[in-house]
Amino acid sequence: MHRRQIIALAIAALFISTFAAPAVAGAADGTKPKTKTHSVQRSKGADGAVDATRTGPKGGKTGVDRSKGTDGLTDRTVTDPKGRTATTDRYRGVDGTVDATHAGRKGNVSTVDRAKGADGLTDTTLTGPKGGVTTVDRARGADGVADKTVAGPKGGVTTVDRSRGADGLVDKTVTGPKGGVTTADRTKGADGAVDSSVVGPKGGAATVDRSKNADGTTNAVRTNAQGQVATAARSRDASGAVDAVRAGPGGTTVVDRTKNADGTVDKTVTTTRP
Repeated sequence: MHRRQIIALAIAALFISTFAAPAVAGAADGTKPKTKTHSVQRSKGADGAVDATRTGPKGGKTGVDRSKGTDGLTDRTVTDPKGRTATTDRYRGVDGTVDATHAGRKGNVSTVDRAKGADGLTDTTLTGPKGGVTTVDRARGADGVADKTVAGPKGGVTTVDRSRGADGLVDKTVTGPKGGVTTADRTKGADGAVDSSVVGPKGGAATVDRSKNADGTTNAVRTNAQGQVATAARSRDASGAVDAVRAGPGGTTVVDRTKNADGTVDKTVTTTRP
């Protein structure tokens, strides 16, 4: 067992004992925590596109086959464990923006049409399988930050107003179709990590406190509006791949990444729930 795996398991055990006490108590009663594992194996094809095979907790495999077209864009075919396929075909419009056509497993087709506005920002029109249209209109404010207006298929409108604070970070105010307002305020800590506070339409506040590690990775402590705490501890192994242990009220997740010779990164995720 590699040193980083030992460290990850030790951290996981610490988090389980701290945040998942009900699961430990249950084990004393003869019950077992629910543990599930899924993995992703990636490889680079001859054209440089990255393919992947995802193995689910029950052993089912989903394949992702990517290929580069003559226009240099990457198309994708996803085959699920039952052999059903979904495709994404990308192509470049006359203005240079990338459009796409998505065909689902049942033959339903959605399109994404992008266009550059006079301000240089990219607007988007999404047409769903049933003909419903969603538009995303971006516009640059006086401070140079890009705002956007999203109009849904049923006419509901959501606006995103971004502004740059004195610290150079971008804050955000989102107004939903029914007038509810959510704000996101970002601040930079002494170590350069970016913290944030999000206040929802009903006044509940959620915070994210980040801290930088010596290896350049970033840990995080998230507190939701109900006061529940979740943590993410990250570390970098000798190959440069970033592993993580996430723990919270819903259980513990260990993410173990390994870098392949072709530069792609595989991943194994193990989740234990109470």
